Amino acid sequence: MKRFEAAIYNEDVLNALKDGVPHKDLKDDWADTHYFEFKARSIDEAWDMMKRKYRSEHGFVIKAIEPLDPENN
Repeated sequence: MKRFEAAIYNEDVLNALKDGVPHKDLKDDWADTHYFEFKARSIDEAWDMMKRKYRSEHGFVIKAIEPLDPENN
């Protein structure tokens, strides 16, 4: 397993804050990018994992997924 880091924010939260209202389910800090370290077998699997967990239909935007181990380059 290889280590990766994902950068994710929630566009629905960001838009709600721009409109001056809180999001109904998520904290305001989701308007900012969150960084998550996790393990996957490959970059493709890493993207698949994050897309399943942080679904675009729920407002999540995956800005990037980067390998953390030198051998992943």
